[in-house]
Amino acid sequence: MVYECIGQISCLASNIGFNIDNLRDGFWQLSIDGLSWGAIYALVAVGYTLVFGVLRLINFAHSEIFMLGMFGAYFCLDIILGFTPSGNAYNKGVLLTVFYLAVAMLFAMLVSGAAAIGLEAVAYRPLRRRNARPLTFLITAIGMSFVLQEFVHFVLPTIIKGYGGSNAQQPIILVQPKTQFHVFGATVSNVTIVVVVAALVLAALTDIAINRTKFGRGIRAVAQDPTTATLMGVSRERIIMTTFLIGGLLAGAAALLYTLKVPQGIIYSGGFLLGIKAFSAAVLGGIGNLRGALLGGLILGVMENYGQAVFGTQWRDVVAFVLLVLVLLIRPTGILGESLGKARA
Repeated sequence: MVYECIGQISCLASNIGFNIDNLRDGFWQLSIDGLSWGAIYALVAVGYTLVFGVLRLINFAHSEIFMLGMFGAYFCLDIILGFTPSGNAYNKGVLLTVFYLAVAMLFAMLVSGAAAIGLEAVAYRPLRRRNARPLTFLITAIGMSFVLQEFVHFVLPTIIKGYGGSNAQQPIILVQPKTQFHVFGATVSNVTIVVVVAALVLAALTDIAINRTKFGRGIRAVAQDPTTATLMGVSRERIIMTTFLIGGLLAGAAALLYTLKVPQGIIYSGGFLLGIKAFSAAVLGGIGNLRGALLGGLILGVMENYGQAVFGTQWRDVVAFVLLVLVLLIRPTGILGESLGKARA
């Protein structure tokens, strides 16, 4: 048995490559591509961190809110705007393409926001009224994640023909990736620019809303001390509902940006792995910290790109989670580590 175990370990080690030259040669390209992935992780991570900051709840169903946003964007492009799925890129010009993408993003945000509010009302609010234990909330979140997946998997095809099921949706491509300029020899495409800029703008607006507005003070008050906040006239239920709404809206925006990068990724299970990575990004930056979610997402996106260059593409996801473990061993509260309730304006 000992020899067999040693043989298995040797076999595993032989499948792990280590080529630092790949990282050195492609450093700038890997960094730029990683930032675009990290920007998407960051937007989804904000939903996790907001809900945790206010409710101390890890909403594992948030990844399916993101998935519903992908289907919402697809529905808008297909049914409302009339783009026939074909796999071929459309060429509608810059202004019209931006308009169509904006409409699709708004519709995706509407779908994800409505789904997030519905999730809170159906799954979590009854538990709060019964003073359920935290473990009950966690189990419910995991259960609702599977419920939403299977709804799209089995029920949605009976409601809208051609939607959902076991296969990914045939892609609708409005933006064909084209190089816009170079940075230290690395190419920067139009898709990368749109994803990074849109994600950073949305994250910045969310941070301003939370830290600079009266409503944001209400969120931080409920996160810090819900009882005192209620005594001061803050509606805890309204704050919780709106917190889910904000997280859902950002997940919908991230869904549209994701489909720009991966047009063929719209499938019932498409949010599962990305949602886990977004949650890891939130924990990496400091769960409950908006700026930590942004920082954690960007770092995770870049580092997993570096990791796949060194160890091989098949180890991309492993590198992301190993990085999370290593950071938490050194700093258990995450990189920034400040909770939403203690965040200062």
